[in-house]
Amino acid sequence: MLRAYTAAAVRAAEQPLLDAGHGPALMQRAAHGLGLGVVSVLRARGRGVYGSRVALLIGSGNNGGDALYAGAYLASRGSCATALLTSDRTHTEALLAFIKAGGRIMRMPVLPAVPALTPGQEPPSSASGEKGALAAFLAESAFCDIIIDGLLGTGGRGGLQGPLAEVVAQLCHMVSAGDGPAVVACDLPSGVNATTGEVTHPVLPADLTVTFGAAKTGVVCAPAEQLCGSVSVVDLGIDEFLGAPDVLRLETADLANLLPVPATADHKYTRGVAGIVAGSEQYPGAGLLAVAAASACGPGMVRYLGAAEVCAAIHIRNPEVVCSQGSPLDVRVQAWLVGSGIDGDNAALLRASQAMESRVPTVVDAAALTLLGAGIPEEDAAEATGSRHNAHLVLTPHAGELSLLLTRHGIAKSRAEIEAAPLAAARLAARVTGATVLLKGPTTVVASPEGTVYTQADGAPSLATAGSGDTLAGVLVALLAMRAEHQHQEDPSEGVQDTLAVTAALAAALHGRLAHVDSGAPLNAGALAARIPAVWARIMH
Repeated sequence: MLRAYTAAAVRAAEQPLLDAGHGPALMQRAAHGLGLGVVSVLRARGRGVYGSRVALLIGSGNNGGDALYAGAYLASRGSCATALLTSDRTHTEALLAFIKAGGRIMRMPVLPAVPALTPGQEPPSSASGEKGALAAFLAESAFCDIIIDGLLGTGGRGGLQGPLAEVVAQLCHMVSAGDGPAVVACDLPSGVNATTGEVTHPVLPADLTVTFGAAKTGVVCAPAEQLCGSVSVVDLGIDEFLGAPDVLRLETADLANLLPVPATADHKYTRGVAGIVAGSEQYPGAGLLAVAAASACGPGMVRYLGAAEVCAAIHIRNPEVVCSQGSPLDVRVQAWLVGSGIDGDNAALLRASQAMESRVPTVVDAAALTLLGAGIPEEDAAEATGSRHNAHLVLTPHAGELSLLLTRHGIAKSRAEIEAAPLAAARLAARVTGATVLLKGPTTVVASPEGTVYTQADGAPSLATAGSGDTLAGVLVALLAMRAEHQHQEDPSEGVQDTLAVTAALAAALHGRLAHVDSGAPLNAGALAARIPAVWARIMH
């Protein structure tokens, strides 16, 4: 399982080693890992180190020092390395090592302090020397194989500004070309918040981010994750000092351990029964997609409650599903899914409300989100541990739906604000509703009101298609039903919301991997359910 930590937690974990005088050794280890990361990117592009061209963006402090030492490593092995020094506080020893190894430097002159301006007075323009240095570095970068971003490290705040921001914006345009240089970020791309995943543009998108000591929360959260490329963690020997992680991520081995496996003595009622209230006469497809996905996951039974027309269609596609127009009060299931495609169907909305009151794990999607109770006032959210009334619910909104949900709780937060900081938004929603929240997006966030957070980025842009969310909801209700039954048998003491959160992350991971079958081919949601058995088998083996 991948564990990610806040910037403060990583700094605190490093402190005992720094206090013991191991700072230089830590920097050398980090720089060596960064250098090896650059070598791996060069090799992936069919280049060796000797004769390669590397441009380095160097900021102040340790982050710039890490990059310079890595540049020295590359230059000593035959790379032509050029560094743009953007601060007068460059790490002295690292700079000397870089020059001694044959690296070239360009300096960006520091502008004098700007005096107070009178109304209507224009600010002074950039010095011609600065413009010349920046233009020369841009010209050099255009012919490089690799650009190393060593500007802002874990402690960076507020992003890049002034002429340097203009340079990075031009480099962004340069690397977007198909034959442009690759980018390796030192610790994390400059402009990325290491703790929140928020981004201040311009940010030079990395092909590889080499981060030090531990994965930072920001590199596993949107929108930052989409700018980090592959992430490699350099071990600095600080694990024993890190404490509890801020964010978790399920990896393949975790999925294999968590996916339910039938026992010898199982029968259909002990393998989990999933109940579904989804689809309507107006939107039958939502019910069909959710049912197909749930059934493909292999629970003991799927029960569908809904319109007769939808039942008839389900019987054709999935004859194993038990359908009726009954009430959730009259059937026994281990988990419910409610809401997908029931807009405007009063009978379905009533069933959804009854299922949500049943106290069994319930996936609340789409229209059913409007049925959610008031939860916890925002002013109490910081101290809240979750409304027990909603503790069995898993909400599955996208950013627009979450904006409306928070508005109903008296919190004004636009879709754009949520997309800019989805980790914070999901945590807030979990606290104020008292439910587990699965916030869909390029990186899915699962937040429990108890504080546990998972992020998963297993999917691909091809999943952004109508009906994909209905499929995810079907996968989730099936896994909840199956894991609820087995969890009760194996460890009934585990917290309900911990089980909901990890199962939601499991569903997001499994759903995401459906996009990688026939990768690159066009995809529609109707094809997803049929992929589940093969993807499931691949994970298990």
